[in-house]
Amino acid sequence: MESNDFARKWNMGFYFDIRIKNQWSLYTGVLVKSNMGFDKLTDTDLNNLGASKYTDSAGEFLVGDYSQKMSYFLVPVLIKYNFKNHFYAELGPQFGLMYRSWIEFKSDIDGKDAIIKEYNRDIINKIDAGAMLGVGYKLLKGTGWTIGAKYYYGFVNVYKGISNTKNSSFFIKLNIPVGVGEKPEKK
Repeated sequence: MESNDFARKWNMGFYFDIRIKNQWSLYTGVLVKSNMGFDKLTDTDLNNLGASKYTDSAGEFLVGDYSQKMSYFLVPVLIKYNFKNHFYAELGPQFGLMYRSWIEFKSDIDGKDAIIKEYNRDIINKIDAGAMLGVGYKLLKGTGWTIGAKYYYGFVNVYKGISNTKNSSFFIKLNIPVGVGEKPEKK
């Protein structure tokens, strides 16, 4: 695709940090509200996707922005190494299941905001898989929240029949532990 303007969206999910041995753990979970895509599609991008270009009543093309929006369930399966200074590194595969996809057109028409969605789920591969690499820091003396950054590179083409259209994402994350506590002391 010609556009390389990444979409900037919020994602939300839950995770499990399963201790394996010493400083090693398995980090997995599901991002249940996960958005991918890109903004500022070009005319060539729209033609390649078979998308509509919107016109006014006189047949003139409307001025606005076209974006590809895709909603996924994402499941990372990462091996995580916890350093003694509260930093950590993680690496492993991530799998995705696309459940909704559309091209969105946004415009200001006669002083009114207009948004048109053209669903295109049928031209997108439902399954995505790739590799993820991340780093982070455990706050609150290593027992609470974590902040971090992850990069994902997909191995599967996003669009059916269009090569070199792989997902890639940069995530900035904040993990808030829920239901975590110290193990009860054995008597």
